[in-house]
Amino acid sequence: MTETLFGGPSLPPAYPERAAWGTAQKLRAWQSEAMEKYFSLNPRDFLAVATPGAGKTTFALHVATQLLSRGTINRITIVTPTDHLKRQWADAAARVGISIDPNFKNTDGRHGKGFIGVAVTYAQVASKPLLHRAKTEAARTLVILDEIHHGGDALSWGDGIREAFDPAARRLALTGTPFRSDTSPIPFVEYVQGQDGIRRSRADYNYGYGEALKDHVVRPVMFMAYSGQMRWRTSAGEEMAATLGAPVTKDITSQAWRTALNPTGEWIPAVLAAADQRLLQVRRSVPDAGGLVIATDHEDARAYAAQLKKITGESPTVILSDDAKASDKIDSFSAGEKRWMVAVRMVSEGVDVPRLAVGVYATSTATPLFFAQAIGRFVRARKRGETASVFLPSVPNLMELASQLELERDHALDRPDKESDGFIDDSQMDEANREEKASDTLEKFKFEALESQASFDKVLFDGGEFGAGGAIGSDDEMDFLGIPGLLDAEQMGVLLRQRQADQQTRRRTKSAAEPEPSVPEVVDHRMLMDLRHELAKNVSAWSARSGMPHGKVHSELRRICGGPAVAQANEPQLQQRLKKLQDWFIGRK
Repeated sequence: MTETLFGGPSLPPAYPERAAWGTAQKLRAWQSEAMEKYFSLNPRDFLAVATPGAGKTTFALHVATQLLSRGTINRITIVTPTDHLKRQWADAAARVGISIDPNFKNTDGRHGKGFIGVAVTYAQVASKPLLHRAKTEAARTLVILDEIHHGGDALSWGDGIREAFDPAARRLALTGTPFRSDTSPIPFVEYVQGQDGIRRSRADYNYGYGEALKDHVVRPVMFMAYSGQMRWRTSAGEEMAATLGAPVTKDITSQAWRTALNPTGEWIPAVLAAADQRLLQVRRSVPDAGGLVIATDHEDARAYAAQLKKITGESPTVILSDDAKASDKIDSFSAGEKRWMVAVRMVSEGVDVPRLAVGVYATSTATPLFFAQAIGRFVRARKRGETASVFLPSVPNLMELASQLELERDHALDRPDKESDGFIDDSQMDEANREEKASDTLEKFKFEALESQASFDKVLFDGGEFGAGGAIGSDDEMDFLGIPGLLDAEQMGVLLRQRQADQQTRRRTKSAAEPEPSVPEVVDHRMLMDLRHELAKNVSAWSARSGMPHGKVHSELRRICGGPAVAQANEPQLQQRLKKLQDWFIGRK
């Protein structure tokens, strides 16, 4: 009898494909290290925390193959958050010779003939835990719990998997996100009490984003933050205005954020157009690179898709939870070369679309867990040098999450103050999230979005900030949109610092050439706001008539008439742009 990679007996002749895979497939360094630790411990329960894109599926299937070859197990159950991930796991298992049935339903009683196990969802297990317990007891079962943090929900999922899989011979828990819920303990996860009295989860193996970046396993992520002027009407009828990301109260920040995401304003079209410019730049080096817009709800997703079609001339793939063909659409997009996909939550967790390189975070969901899972869709590296670019609103909590991308968080229980870290805690996300209805943490603010204007704010990368803001279409913005699509992390850092220095030099030169300012006149802010509102309506009308994106209309008006962005323009400058629009409508150049 021959020996396999980790010293166990080889697979019997009935499993030739798994035998070949178990001895021949080359593992990444972290996967080999985790395998060695697993089999040195020979545990019943093992928790592996590895950053999205690192290859958790390959690691888990390698463990499964070895356990099968040694006779430790003879059945496998894979538990996932979504139906699409069931198929994804079954496809990955099939490539290594393990037959997993992803179509098993609770009403079937048993899985199809020829399969060695099933892939099910957490919801499926929670609805019939005793059925799955009986199946677990009937064989030496390995249970792979993908994205195990779902077991910490305070409702039925945690209780369901505890009841169903308590008799399992082995349990392998995986997560791609440092999780924290501050609610119920996650089943089959060990907790250790610290000196502060708080119990925290203990992973058996950790492989964070920072380590993976150094190993060139994941892509470096450049965050493009966009600010701008927002105006809205409260439920009391009061008109409010604020700059997105300005140091204001949480309520005003939330309402400004929602105004920016409103599809009828100027912020979203301008940011989508900028993201598409970035995607086209990346595609010069990576021809099949794709983009993903993550929206708050179905209505916004459809509206964003319509705007992308105007910008690109191509209908994006739209992924909605009520679409029976959603999984097929994801697979088709992943295998194709279309530029854009728009989704709500379905593509935020676990779904593998390796060619995604540009993202737009156009959602009001702001938990650390959701943010990390969403960013994880863009970091999977296929070859050295691929980069990821994510566009997002310039609001404080998102800026902090972006700057702390490498921070590892354990699942903490007994936390006395759920908002002590300034974030909305993941436990506050309700059960509807499981059905892909995005948690809108800002929904309590009733208001009417009136107007939004976008401006480039800054770039965040590797804990640093670059750029000093600029108008849409300005050189200050284009410096960063035009960064090459193939750069490793070190090259990206060097280039960002160079672009920052170039901007500072350009601004010093411009400042030196400007005359000394005269004594300012008193400005009528109400009149300026009315002019901005009138300009926004006229730009929107011209965009609808000409097919030109809103952001490009504003850029063209600035090019012809001169002056700063709308938020900084004075009365004569706004009046001149309005007059130019009137000329366009009547056919005068």
